[in-house]
Amino acid sequence: MRKHIRTLRQSFAIVFFILASYCSPVAAQEIISVKTKSNALVLQVTPGKEVNTIYLGEKLANDFEYAKIQSQFRQGTDYTGIYNAAYTPSGSKNLLEPAIAVTHSDGNTSLDLLYVNHKTTAIGTGISQTEIILKDPVYPVEVHLFIQAYYDTDVIEQWTTIQHNEKGNIVLNKYASANLYLKGYSDFWLNQYHGEWAKEMRPEESKITHGIKVLDSKLGARANLFQPSVFMVSLDKPATEDEGKVLFAGLEWSGNFRTDLELDPLNNLRIISGINNAAAAYTLAKNEVFTTPKFWYTLSSKGKGNASRNLHDWSRNYKILDGKGSRLTLLNNWEATYFDFDENKLKVLIADSKKLGVDLFLLDDGWFGNNYPRSNDDAGLGDWDVNKKKLPNGIGTLVKTAKDNQVKFGIWIEPEMVNPASDLYKKHPEWVIKQSGRAEHYFRNQLVLDLSNPKVQDFVYGIVDNLFTENPELAYIKWDCNAVIYNAYSSQLKDKQSNFYTDYVNGLYKVLERIRVKYPKVPMMLCSGGGGRVDYAALKYFTEFWPSDNTDPLERVYIQWEYSYFYPAITLAAHVTDWGKQPIKYRTDVAMMGRLGFDIVVKDLNDKDLAFCQQAIKNYGALSHTIWQGTQYRLQNPWNNDAASVMYINENGSEAVVFNYLVNSRYDAGSHTPIKLKGLQTGQNYKVEEINIYPEKKAAVETAIYSGDFLMQIGINPNVNSTNSSVVLKITKA
Repeated sequence: MRKHIRTLRQSFAIVFFILASYCSPVAAQEIISVKTKSNALVLQVTPGKEVNTIYLGEKLANDFEYAKIQSQFRQGTDYTGIYNAAYTPSGSKNLLEPAIAVTHSDGNTSLDLLYVNHKTTAIGTGISQTEIILKDPVYPVEVHLFIQAYYDTDVIEQWTTIQHNEKGNIVLNKYASANLYLKGYSDFWLNQYHGEWAKEMRPEESKITHGIKVLDSKLGARANLFQPSVFMVSLDKPATEDEGKVLFAGLEWSGNFRTDLELDPLNNLRIISGINNAAAAYTLAKNEVFTTPKFWYTLSSKGKGNASRNLHDWSRNYKILDGKGSRLTLLNNWEATYFDFDENKLKVLIADSKKLGVDLFLLDDGWFGNNYPRSNDDAGLGDWDVNKKKLPNGIGTLVKTAKDNQVKFGIWIEPEMVNPASDLYKKHPEWVIKQSGRAEHYFRNQLVLDLSNPKVQDFVYGIVDNLFTENPELAYIKWDCNAVIYNAYSSQLKDKQSNFYTDYVNGLYKVLERIRVKYPKVPMMLCSGGGGRVDYAALKYFTEFWPSDNTDPLERVYIQWEYSYFYPAITLAAHVTDWGKQPIKYRTDVAMMGRLGFDIVVKDLNDKDLAFCQQAIKNYGALSHTIWQGTQYRLQNPWNNDAASVMYINENGSEAVVFNYLVNSRYDAGSHTPIKLKGLQTGQNYKVEEINIYPEKKAAVETAIYSGDFLMQIGINPNVNSTNSSVVLKITKA
C-alpha cells in the first residue's frame, strides 16, 4: 500500500513538473517593458536569467499579453536561446554577431551576461530611464543597459556601461551601444546613405537579405564623409512619406561607428550599433567604467513623415544646443574673397552686411599666421596669431566696425588641425597624429592634432578662450574639420594605441564641454567640409551644421531634403552663393529652408537682385520661427517629380510656408497638377499668397482664400515652371 501511495505521489510530482515547465514562460518569467506614446520595447528574463527582447513595435492594449507573444511564433529552432538577446555576449553559446566581446585578464574570451536586477525611474517630464544590471557568473564583469524613453515623441535612446573587477586589464574587442531585435515582419528594407565631398546624403534602398549588412566609418575625424550613421529600416514593405512602418535610427558619436544589420536564421532582424571596433579594441582598467555613446531610434506606423516630425520635436527639446531658440542670418566672406583679403576689404564687406540686412558678418579662413601666413590652405594651421600684414589692427577693429554697422561679428577656426608648414608643427611634433617612420599623408594639406592628449585639449580650448578674452563681443564661431586621420598613432597613449580612436573623440567632447561651460550661449556652426561630422552628440555643443560645401541650389534641394528626415531646419546652415546657374531668387528661396546666410559679393548685385534679397531677408525674419520651430511636411519628392515641395506650419496652425522648386529642366517640366498641403484644419479658411516675388515680376499664384479641406484634398498648384523656377507661398488663417 505504501509503495502504491509513493508511486501515486511520484506521478503527481511528474505531472506538476510538466505543467509548471509549460506554464513558467508566461507565469514566472519577469517582463521588463519600456513604453512611449505609441510603441513598446518589451524584454523578458528567462529561467536561466538571460534577458531577451520579445517585442519591439506598436503598443498592445493589454500589458499581460506581451508574455504570450513568444508562444505564437513557429519560425524554427533557436539553438542558443539568445538570438534575441537584449545585449548579445560573445564566446560562450552565441552563434551570431555579438554586441560585446571581451578578452579577460587571464586570456579567456568567453562571456555570459545574466540578469541581476533592474529599475525604472522618471528623470524628467515624460522621460523614463530603465537600467538593467547584467553580470558574468564566472568573471567579475558587469554591464548596465540603459534605455531612456521620451514618451511624447516616441524616441528611445540606448547605451551601456561596462566595468570589471579582475586582477588585470581586460580588453573590449567590441562594445556596442544597443542591440535591437525586430520580429514578426515578412521583409525588411534598408534605406542608407552614401556620399563624398559635395555629394552628401545620397540615398540607397535595398531589401535586407541573410547575412550581415555593415554600415561603418573608419575615417577617425570627419567620420561621415563617405557614410553617415543615420539610416531607416522599413518593415514588411518600403515605407512612403505617409504610409508604412519604419524605424529611424542613428548613433550619437562623432567618430568611427559601426552598425550591423543581421537577418538571422529565423528571419528576424538584429540591429547592433556602436563605436566601430576596427583597430579599436579598448583596454579597460580595473574598476574603470566605460560608457558607450547613445544610440537613438524612433518607430513610426504612419510613414517616414511621422517619424521625422517626432525626431524633430525630440531633438529641438532635448538634444540641440538652444534648440528652442533663434538663429542669426549672416554674410560670409569666403566665396567673396577666399584667402585674398585685407582689413579695408573686410570693412567694406562688413558695411555690406548692414546694407543687405543680415544680423552678422562672418570672417572665414585666412586671418592668421605670420611666419607661415595663411594665404592658401597649405600653411598656417595651428598658428592662431592674427596675420599682421592682412589685419595690422587685429580682430578687435573688425568687431568694432561690425558694431558700428549694427551687425555682429563671427570668425572661422579649425583648431583640431595643423599644417606641416607651421610653427606649431615644428614646436610640438608629439602633438600630431602620425606614425613614426612612415611617410606623412595629407588631407587638404594638413594633419590632425591628438585630442587624446590633455595638453592638446588645453591648446584647442585656449584657441577659443583667447579669441573671446581678447574680443568679448565676438558673437559666432564657425568650427571646421577638414581632414580625416591617416597613420593613426598617439605618442600620448604609448602601449594603448587601440584606445586611440575612442579617446580622440572623447577628448574632443571634453574640449567642447569646457567651452560650453564658459561660453554657454555663443552660436557655433559645426562645419566639416560639409556634413562630415554631424550627429546628435555634436549638436549638444553646436547650434547648427554645414550640410555640404556644394551650395548649388539645385543640388541643395536634394541634400537638404534628405538631411531633413533626421535634422530640423533650425540646424541646417544654408547659404546663397554663386554656385549653380539658377537666378538669385531660386538660390535664396532654397536657402530659406534652413538657417539663412549669404556668401556673395553684395556690391556686384544689380539693383533688382539687391532689392529682392533685402525683401526676402525681411520675409524670412517674419517666417523664421515657423521654419525653425514648425512642423515640417515634405509634400512632393524631388527624386521622382519635376518639382519639389516642402511645407512648414507653426505650432498653433495659424501660419505656414510652402517652398516649391523646379528640379527638372526638360521641355514643359513643371507642376502640372495641384500639390496637396498637410497639417491644416479642414473647417478653417486660409489665405494663400505668394511672397519673395522678384521686382517687377508678376506673381505665379494669385492671392485667394481656400478652405483647409480644399487645400488638403485638392491642393494648390504653385505654377512652377521654367519661368517661375521657385515659388514661395505663405499660408495664414483667414
